[in-house]
Amino acid sequence: MQNQVSRRGFLSSGAALTTAFGFDLRPAQAAARELKIARTTQTHSVCPYCAVGCSVVIHTLGDKARNVTPAVVHIEGDPESPVNRGTLCPKGISLKEFVASDRRLTKVLYRAPKASKWQEITWEEAIPKMARRIKESRDRGFQVADGEGRTVNRLTSVAMIGGCTDTNEINYLLSKFRFGLGILAYENQARL
Repeated sequence: MQNQVSRRGFLSSGAALTTAFGFDLRPAQAAARELKIARTTQTHSVCPYCAVGCSVVIHTLGDKARNVTPAVVHIEGDPESPVNRGTLCPKGISLKEFVASDRRLTKVLYRAPKASKWQEITWEEAIPKMARRIKESRDRGFQVADGEGRTVNRLTSVAMIGGCTDTNEINYLLSKFRFGLGILAYENQARL
């Protein structure tokens, strides 16, 4: 007697498809996933959205060939991560759109004082500008002593922020940098 498959069962169940056609579709489904990430380079990273620190695997294509711009083709949760075990929240699952967005800034933009438009500048121009402004702000606002003459060596006119996905090494360097400048106001999701 042949196995009877209803229309609803045919459409909703992979097992029903296996029975109806007489072969197992699971290897074909696995192969389809494999084709999606075939020939890609895998890079392990951390989701930037919150302080949980979910691990992700970023699949890029074209980054090994000469004169080819690499493209992110897939981002998924890292199944070997003890934090998220391969799962991602709705924000995390949208990382590919975040990375590949045509609205994402990829160049330094600068707006001069009293200017109404942003202009594109190079990193070679931007880094000295930032360094000079940090130095000028520190020189203007640095306090060697408080009102009672006690040594405080602090800078209260500048604040610094850090991100939850910064590594321990980056956070260590940020803390050394801010202590070196005397910055007191500091916010970081990592809660250092």
